[in-house]
Amino acid sequence: MFNKKSILITGGTGSFGKECVRILLERYQPQKIIVYSRDELKQFEMSQHFNDKAMRYFLGDVRDAERLRQAMRGVDYVIHAAALKQVPAAEYNPMECIKTNIYGAENVIKAAIENGVEKVIALSTDKAANPINLYGATKLASDKLFVAANNMTGTNRTRFAVVRYGNVVGSRGSVVPFFQNLVKQGAKELPITDIRMTRFWITLRKGVDLVLHSFARMHGGEIFVPKIPSSRIVDLAEAIAPGIPHKIIGIRPGEKLHEIMCPTDDSHLTIEFPDHYVIQPTISFFEPVDYSVNSLGEKGQAVEQGFEYNSGTNPDFLTVEHLREML
Repeated sequence: MFNKKSILITGGTGSFGKECVRILLERYQPQKIIVYSRDELKQFEMSQHFNDKAMRYFLGDVRDAERLRQAMRGVDYVIHAAALKQVPAAEYNPMECIKTNIYGAENVIKAAIENGVEKVIALSTDKAANPINLYGATKLASDKLFVAANNMTGTNRTRFAVVRYGNVVGSRGSVVPFFQNLVKQGAKELPITDIRMTRFWITLRKGVDLVLHSFARMHGGEIFVPKIPSSRIVDLAEAIAPGIPHKIIGIRPGEKLHEIMCPTDDSHLTIEFPDHYVIQPTISFFEPVDYSVNSLGEKGQAVEQGFEYNSGTNPDFLTVEHLREML
């Protein structure tokens, strides 16, 4: 569906953006791939690797509504990956996080509608479900904006959906490269926040596949949640640094012991498909949609009342050996 189409990726120089560009160029013949981000050095470095004739590099910030409107002219699909994501940094710099994650989301929505973009998918996070930190709260607000945007389009063709998943193995700023760097530096122990802590994990390629597939599946208004494995933080540390002792340092500001992707309070809205869940909108749209059958004809079933998709109770856990294979 991406052949001869124009795709814009906000935050396109990040880990997700690079892998997404790689896969789009491998599998399709897009007319244009526009990398939209605010870091000129990262764009230059990325352009040395991805110099296909379809590539375009636009300097700009999602806080800049006018620049976004310019960048989206003639664009068919938008992937909104730009965000401030570091939990402690968001706690200490709340307004900066709000400006990018909430006001930036609003700017993306307005620019997409004004330019008649066909479909928009925004990346979310497990931290947006029952959030306790500012980052999660801003992403929940962003999710709500993108879902409600389907009521703002009027006769415009633009449709919006959200993809929510957990930690990405090896992404910039994640615990994996942090642990790996400590090992390279000869650390005698690894800092562990809490031995009970668990997280959802997904590979970068699977995350990109999920987003690209969701463009074909979406009606508009859904939150797509993949079925992915969990891991214990102590198992992850053992996979990266076998035998190195752990030092318990306590939970950082805004952290949870376990993450949730489908909250109990949304169980009446959650539909289970073979490899993912869909959380239906809490609001009604002008045109009723049957979310139990997606645009590819795949059928799902409502989950039981009280269902919760939690990293601590997830039936699929990665062993130390599985984690080493992923890494």
